[in-house]
Amino acid sequence: MSKFFSSKYDALTPYTPGEQPRDSQYIKLNTNESPYETSLKAVEYASKEALKLRLYSDPEVTDLVAKGADYFGVAKDEILFTNGSDEALNFALMAFCDNKTEAIFPDITYGFYPVICSLNNIKYTEKPLKEDLTIDLNDYMNTGKTVFLANPNAPTGIALTLNDVEKIIEGNPNNVVIVDEAYVDFGAESAVKLIHKYDNLLVVQTMSKSRSLAGGRLGFAIGCKELIQDLNTLKYSTNPYNVNRMTMAAGIGALEDDAYMKENCQKIIEVREYTAAELSALGFKMTDSKANFIFAKHDKISGEQLYMELKKRNILVRYFNKPRLTEYVRITIGTKEQMDALITQVKEILK
Repeated sequence: MSKFFSSKYDALTPYTPGEQPRDSQYIKLNTNESPYETSLKAVEYASKEALKLRLYSDPEVTDLVAKGADYFGVAKDEILFTNGSDEALNFALMAFCDNKTEAIFPDITYGFYPVICSLNNIKYTEKPLKEDLTIDLNDYMNTGKTVFLANPNAPTGIALTLNDVEKIIEGNPNNVVIVDEAYVDFGAESAVKLIHKYDNLLVVQTMSKSRSLAGGRLGFAIGCKELIQDLNTLKYSTNPYNVNRMTMAAGIGALEDDAYMKENCQKIIEVREYTAAELSALGFKMTDSKANFIFAKHDKISGEQLYMELKKRNILVRYFNKPRLTEYVRITIGTKEQMDALITQVKEILK
């Protein structure tokens, strides 16, 4: 880094995204993207907006907000669209954490949480997951801190029940609970239905996974109008035109093409269960994933070795070189053909 870089970022360790190879030789099962094409309706709508790129996008995201509010059954002032869900998470941390109110989240979860805390100079507490990699609800009662919970969790894929989520919300009446539902469409139950019951609940979702818009960068937050107003204050203070014209239009198309999304999610769930059964027969142990990935380990090969051997065979999975995770690999669910290719190569490696 340069000699001009501010010393306030000396301790900042940036988030490391999954590998994004520029060629197409790999079967890419490492970044939890959808294996299915973006909705044709979303593409059609975005293409029309491409002809208007000389004009700024609507800072109020009016049409998409109306569509999203109708889809999720909330008021227009209870939803905010952002440049990916990461922006919504960053806004939430900026809005609800400071030198008096810290953040709290599991020690094994989405790696972006500690990064945004460090970026914003916010202290945080990491609560260890239990031995079975599940969350201990008692760790999140009356915390006096802003709670961040990925549900389903990443990279484990384990989901809390809605009843357990509600216990955590009730257990922190004086602090905001942010429920990050990036993978909720693959088998978990959303907490959106609780936003009218609790004024301290903020639900964050993304269109990257279930709606095949990872490259479009579109996320959103849903909560009571006061929480959304807080986030909007930060949006208009940092990036008023945060959602571009094409992405806005693609989001409308994706929400309208709901049947296509649900069909793809069901296929991913079915292929996930098929893959889990095949890997289990080969001696793998896995968490009970409700996401579009599997978190697996084998007692005869380390996570790093399996990752390297698969990469040699042009299959990318995700390996985390962190305590308690080194024996595992996270495997995104692709098409059945892609997963069959993975299983074939795993069998060869285990020989």
